[in-house]
Amino acid sequence: GEKFVGSILVEKDKIAEVFRGPIPDSVLQNSECVPCDGKLIIPGVIDDQVHFREPGLTHKGSIATESRAALAGGVTTFMDMPNVVPQTVTIPNLEQKLKIASETSYANYAFYFGATNTNMDELRALDKNLVCGIKVFMGSSTGNMLVDNENTLRNIFSEIKIPVAIHSEDETTIKENLAMYVAQYGDNIPFNCHPKIRSNEACYKSTKKAVELAKQCGTRLHVLHLSTAEEMNLFSSEPLAEKQITAEVCIHHLWFTNADYAEKGALIKCNPAVKSEHDRNALRKALAEGRIDIVATDHAPHALDEKLRPYTKSASGMPLVQHSLPAMLELTKQGVFSLPLVVQKMCHNPADLFAIRNRGYIRKGYYADLVVVDLQKKTDVSKNTILYKCGWSPFEGLTFSASVEKTFLNGCCVYDNGMILDKRNASQIVFNH
Repeated sequence: GEKFVGSILVEKDKIAEVFRGPIPDSVLQNSECVPCDGKLIIPGVIDDQVHFREPGLTHKGSIATESRAALAGGVTTFMDMPNVVPQTVTIPNLEQKLKIASETSYANYAFYFGATNTNMDELRALDKNLVCGIKVFMGSSTGNMLVDNENTLRNIFSEIKIPVAIHSEDETTIKENLAMYVAQYGDNIPFNCHPKIRSNEACYKSTKKAVELAKQCGTRLHVLHLSTAEEMNLFSSEPLAEKQITAEVCIHHLWFTNADYAEKGALIKCNPAVKSEHDRNALRKALAEGRIDIVATDHAPHALDEKLRPYTKSASGMPLVQHSLPAMLELTKQGVFSLPLVVQKMCHNPADLFAIRNRGYIRKGYYADLVVVDLQKKTDVSKNTILYKCGWSPFEGLTFSASVEKTFLNGCCVYDNGMILDKRNASQIVFNH
């Protein structure tokens, strides 16, 4: 919550001291100095929702490619979702992902474990400190990951004591809406109908049910990618440490509105849908008030040809992890948010909410995950600068007012002025669940 002129002493992978003002001469004589005069230093961003597509979907992206893009955006820690191939719904499949990440990730990593209608025994046997949380799809998903059995859902909500993170949309409502639009348009439904198909009602109905069940069961519930004004009334603005039910919003729901479908079309098709300006403004207000606790991306790369198809065949999701921090900094310049709020929602709160050990703050004894931001240097989003394997961004053509200059991971500079320094220094995240 503070902003001051200071200096940071890093020893090995940790912050050894934070000085207000310049580094004391006695320290400076024995240290290598990285000058950051006039720059902003914040903790590394922790993104609590990404789809890096590995294993099984690596034509879209991989842990290696997308974690490199993350570092360029100041994201030092990611939490990856289980809807890959094979799905992360068994302990051996989780161990496989952890092994891949240990060998290839450029950023710190953690994984969700997926719930299904039939894997309750796996959930009970899971080492809770190996995962950031349990992912429950209460809406459309791939394979068998839609949890629509009421008894299973109640068992998960009652028995799981680590964060239960949900995708919240009512499947029946969506199917009924889709059938109506297919009857009218066939496969070529206009993309501006997407928020009418995946409607406010579908979101509110599912989230209301989840919140009520969580209150009955004492669940540590975390609702992902909220998108409607109506849902905001289901969440409280009390301090994060006092909350049992928490919420997240994604950068695209804070940035785009349904007016953008005219230009962006399939590129901003995502689940839940980008909705109205009224909804966007309600999300911004709720974030500022503390009803929403975290800003994330739901980073979901798809090959461009998978996006640029007729509506019913167009993949949902967009790549965002390289540009979430510049976009949020742009909103601070516009006066939408304060800088301390951005740091709270992207760095502090994800660490606190998921009980991540010694990350998310610039504090003595914490890991030196740090981002140097130049508030005066612009970021052009173009084919030449995009690092996602899919090679496109919904922000393409925009110029943000600030840029990420350097990213430090566990005390090591891994990104510097547009260059990924091929120093793999990533760690598996440790939790204090």
